[in-house]
Amino acid sequence: MDQLIIEARINEYAMRSENPHVPWSSQEITDDAVRCREAGASIVHFHSRTPDGAPEHRYESYAETISQIRERTDILIHPTLGAATNDVSAAERIETVVRLASDPATRPDLAPMDMGSANLDFYDQNNQRFYTNDVIYKNSTATLEHFAGAISDARMKHYVVSWNIGFTRQTLAFMDMGLLPEPIFLLFVLTDGALLAGHPGTAAGLDAHLAMLPRDRKIEWAVCNHGGDMLPLVDKVIGEGGHIAIGLGDHSYAKNEPMNNAELIAQVANRAAAAGRPLADPQTVRAQLKM
Repeated sequence: MDQLIIEARINEYAMRSENPHVPWSSQEITDDAVRCREAGASIVHFHSRTPDGAPEHRYESYAETISQIRERTDILIHPTLGAATNDVSAAERIETVVRLASDPATRPDLAPMDMGSANLDFYDQNNQRFYTNDVIYKNSTATLEHFAGAISDARMKHYVVSWNIGFTRQTLAFMDMGLLPEPIFLLFVLTDGALLAGHPGTAAGLDAHLAMLPRDRKIEWAVCNHGGDMLPLVDKVIGEGGHIAIGLGDHSYAKNEPMNNAELIAQVANRAAAAGRPLADPQTVRAQLKM
């Protein structure tokens, strides 16, 4: 069993209404990345944000944050392409990440590819209505082919994301086509709460994903629970050879005293130690994923 990769998903588009520890500014994101690395994370995933927490897609914002992280820690860096908030052409969506990769000081280590399209509307279970009804995360096959080539050309690692079994089947087709070189890093996005796009954040939801993985392909898989608590699944994932992606970007972790990202990472690291599974440092991740 490979050493455990922990990714800190530190902010996504989370606001601070439930947990004040969500980092927004470049300095806050950098400080969080350093603390998460010290706690045991080997990858940090972040979204640039404006001072009021809105999505920020400018190259300058990502360049500032990544350069600051690079100066202070060796953690591997995984930015976003903007998800449904950056609804432009394929070339425009990946332009910032490719431009960042041209400079060692701002270079991401991984770049994401969500392998299909999904409705990202939030459902109000109590009132039986959707808050919105037109938010579509669009990733056509042509778009994904463009992303795959651009990421390879920029010599970054493809970070492959599956929200449901259809996404996984698309991933396997791209592997067959030679567009995703093995080993691939594949994140299963489970969803709880108001977001219905993924498999539920349960053991059964994860098992449905795992049942689709062929044994003859080199796939390192990880799990996050967007909109829900990832901690109940941590022991299962550690025991079955998967990797963990967790953070305030996916869930507030604020039932009692609000936790910060580093405290979440430390909890996962402690469980891995109890299970006898060593943590992967960034250099080990590079070797495991042939980066």
